Amino acid sequence: PHLSEDVVLIRALRDSNLPKFLTNDAELFGGILSDLFPGVCIPEHDYGVLHSTILQCLEKRGLQPLLSMTKKVIQLYETMLVRHGVMLVGPTGGGKTTVYTILADTLEALHHTEEQANNPFFQPVKTYVLNPKSVSMGELYGEVNTLTLEWRDGLMALSVREAVNDSSDDHKWVVCDGPVDALWIENMNTVLDDNKMLCLANSERIKLSPSIHMMFEVQDLAVASPATVSRCGMVFVDPEDLKWMPYVRTWISGLEAKVVL
Repeated sequence: PHLSEDVVLIRALRDSNLPKFLTNDAELFGGILSDLFPGVCIPEHDYGVLHSTILQCLEKRGLQPLLSMTKKVIQLYETMLVRHGVMLVGPTGGGKTTVYTILADTLEALHHTEEQANNPFFQPVKTYVLNPKSVSMGELYGEVNTLTLEWRDGLMALSVREAVNDSSDDHKWVVCDGPVDALWIENMNTVLDDNKMLCLANSERIKLSPSIHMMFEVQDLAVASPATVSRCGMVFVDPEDLKWMPYVRTWISGLEAKVVL
């Protein structure tokens, strides 16, 4: 409330759009904002204990706490505050899994601190990871057995049902780690919009609880429809922007070290 309307508007535009831009596009976007709001200085937001806890979690996993990496974790955090469907986009090895893993560690660490225990978003995280392209549509969402005529749930239905039945305040993240294909992603549209409803072929509907987030790890969105893309928050993990490799501190002792030439 103590900031001017221009600054609030610029921050809203910046924080909702920057995560999805490439490095070069981010510079262009900054230039457009400076043209629209000439002379307006945007103060840097202090994330305080969130930022320091991210650094601690990176150190604990033996990763280099680079500024570009912590920015992506914070961008994912802010995107998940306003969207229950989030897409982490970027090439293999770019750091998508590390970004959401560090955020999960951070939320759990903050939950166990006395000062932040009352924050409803700082909760432990349970992840349900699956690759939608590794199975058929029936194995993913469920199908009727042609011999017994009994309904059998698929991987997605089982994961969502387990998350819904969990009555704790913990975060439940259903992570789809695989390429987006119009064949299976279109069935997720009712899950990603305001209905938050998974509709199965046996006419069953599973209503998602507020603590459930749908997360997609994808390399690109070349075949994703605009209906799906518009329903999700986007965070683009650009390895050229990160310029980091997960240097893991390895302790090797005595004859356990083996060098493969």
